[in-house]
Amino acid sequence: MIPGIETSSLNEQKKYQEERLPEMLQYISERSRFYSDLFQKNNIDITSIKTIEDLQKIPVTTKDDIQNRNQDFICVAPSKIIDYITTSGTLGDPVLFPMTDKDLDRLAYNECISFECADSTKDDVFQLMTTLDKRFMAGLAYFLGIRKLGAGVVRVGGGIPELQWDTIKRINPTAFVTVPSFLLKLIEYAEANGIDYKNTSISKAICIGESLRNQDFSLTTLGQRIQDKWNIKLYSTYASTEMSAAFTECSEGKGGHHHPELVIVEFLDDNDQPVKEGEAGEVTITTLGVEGMPLLRFKTGDLCHHYSEPCACGRKTIRLGPIVGRRKQMIKYKGTTLYPPALYDILNNIEGVKNYVVEVFTNDIGTDEILIRVGCDTIPENFEKDIKDHFRAKLRVAPQVKFEEVDVINKLQFPELSRKPIVFFDKR
Repeated sequence: MIPGIETSSLNEQKKYQEERLPEMLQYISERSRFYSDLFQKNNIDITSIKTIEDLQKIPVTTKDDIQNRNQDFICVAPSKIIDYITTSGTLGDPVLFPMTDKDLDRLAYNECISFECADSTKDDVFQLMTTLDKRFMAGLAYFLGIRKLGAGVVRVGGGIPELQWDTIKRINPTAFVTVPSFLLKLIEYAEANGIDYKNTSISKAICIGESLRNQDFSLTTLGQRIQDKWNIKLYSTYASTEMSAAFTECSEGKGGHHHPELVIVEFLDDNDQPVKEGEAGEVTITTLGVEGMPLLRFKTGDLCHHYSEPCACGRKTIRLGPIVGRRKQMIKYKGTTLYPPALYDILNNIEGVKNYVVEVFTNDIGTDEILIRVGCDTIPENFEKDIKDHFRAKLRVAPQVKFEEVDVINKLQFPELSRKPIVFFDKR
């Protein structure tokens, strides 16, 4: 069932958000040290912020702000916190996002209506291929949403194709929640082991973390390779820990639908000014209904187009197009957003790593790949595994590692005419 607000006009959605905005501003003014300081420093009278357009009077919030003043964003006492979530540490140490009981209910609501957007019902059984542990939001969010939907869920987690196929055989799930590139690994395993994967109970996959569509909404190389092999329905989603909400495709496949009851969204240029429809802008969100750590005008770093014409599915919400690009050197790796400094921080603290360079390139399925070329004098036993374990502990994902002579890496770091070492090579 589509929430009523999502079938109302854009003007009615805007009016609803403007009715809720003063409450949000008052809340963070009283409870968030960061925003209280921001309003005071910029002489902002929050009672003068009455419309979405008025938000432009307020400076944006950046990832650096949250990284540097994480605790100052938290609006509740420890006794109200039910669940502790962290980001992947993209700018250094992981950022804490505490969730209250109300926040978890909001998260469940978001995922429930997102699943419904992706043509899911209580009759579905979802094979959940994202982790619920390691302080990760995604697996928890999907589990809560499936539970609220009333559907079944099998918590398998990521990897282990043999276990995934055993689950399909035993339980007959109807849908996956997965990083789409893993579907290719499932297909490879099935073909190698004589599994008739084209005749199973699976009918669709809710795909996270990697783009399935080009800017014209056609399938990416990754999406097309999956479809050529396995004719299941693919639904793309865009979400982030910071907004505790998602933009999920409907069956039309024309962009992720906005949930205006959960977030106010702006699309801003480099000067923090709104872009026109048809221009790519940075997704900037203001959360509604968040207790633990609400955010105001938070710039996600993701650039995309937005679309305002009503969708054939009946929703009249703004739709978010595929991500065009990333601010600075953002990397999307196996569903996790990373920045090079987070990689450097780990490498600089591993004994035995003498020097290194990081290469990022696009693999043959159109997604980001990371190769760490490590210079070392000797290669201890299990050193590659140890390095990857460090990455998994801090970032949850492990890049490829290749060992080289220290002199080889040194020449890469100091090419002719370079005035400083170069350790990041973007080959995308």
